[in-house]
Amino acid sequence: MYLRNQTRVVKVGNRFLGGNNPILIQSMTNTKTKDVEATIKQILRLEELGCDIIRVAVLDKEDAYSISKIKAGIHIPLVADIHFDPELALIAISEGVDKIRLNPGNIRDKDKIKEIVERCKEKQIPIRIGVNAGSLPKGYEVNAKNMVRAAHEHIDILEELDFHDIVLSIKASNVDLALEAYKLASEEFPYPLHIGITESGTAFKGLITSSIGLDRILSLGIGNTIRVSLTDKPEFEIMAAKDILKELKLIDNVPTLTSCPTCGRTQIDLIPIAKEVEEYLYTVNKNIHVAVMGCIVNGPGEAREADLGIAGGKGEALIFKKGVPLRKIDEKDIIAELKKEIDSM
Repeated sequence: MYLRNQTRVVKVGNRFLGGNNPILIQSMTNTKTKDVEATIKQILRLEELGCDIIRVAVLDKEDAYSISKIKAGIHIPLVADIHFDPELALIAISEGVDKIRLNPGNIRDKDKIKEIVERCKEKQIPIRIGVNAGSLPKGYEVNAKNMVRAAHEHIDILEELDFHDIVLSIKASNVDLALEAYKLASEEFPYPLHIGITESGTAFKGLITSSIGLDRILSLGIGNTIRVSLTDKPEFEIMAAKDILKELKLIDNVPTLTSCPTCGRTQIDLIPIAKEVEEYLYTVNKNIHVAVMGCIVNGPGEAREADLGIAGGKGEALIFKKGVPLRKIDEKDIIAELKKEIDSM
């Protein structure tokens, strides 16, 4: 089995994927790619939250010709997601994209694939072969072996052309199927694996399914880059991925938030406070522990144990730092005071 640190290393823009390099976090924009301003704005926000690589949908030539403009406004590698029309891949390559994603289920013209490969080879652009259980080639029964078979058909073409800057994803919405497919792929191919549970659902259900699936795959030592696919804002995908990797001790520069579930004892409006502090923490690359607690029962104890914390009172909170109570603050000032203290740590 090719484990996480044994795969080939592939350069994607200014990042390195595979081998002993850190697991990279990815997402995909949900703006229209031809709306360059909106797409750049969304990517910059994802960068702020910790996105390492971003993918955009390329539906037509206008999308493809927007690649260079988008690249000029962002700081992380840009991937073009190509389906059905191989000509769009050729345009994206000419526009300076950092990686191409091809789907073996809907791009079958070997001559065009070869042309894409030769152009990528010239410009040192890697290709992700993205196999999805929902879009296997016609006539393929949906199972893990056929998913790997579909990947092989494309990878064989690339290897025949002496092209090895390959990344592979082999996703399914069913956790067991995805796990089996990734295990087979890790035994078959020496290339970095992009892992995820595709079409996993909304932020609520999708996060549960993705967490279970990604835990099972990552715990086997499989996976070099991940996406948590959610039917929601892509920002949530980055936040979820960071937490999953932190809980599995695969990254360590992510803050930890402890917050209480609230009850009738809570006398401050804790839920929006906790949510805003949580989102702010995703922009902080520090291994710190923050506690946002609502009352005097467990609040002081949790707040003392954290690097920074509050214990709520009636319309106010007591703020602790490194176990020492600092001062009481009004409810309206809690968020601003916490942010100020987080920045100072």
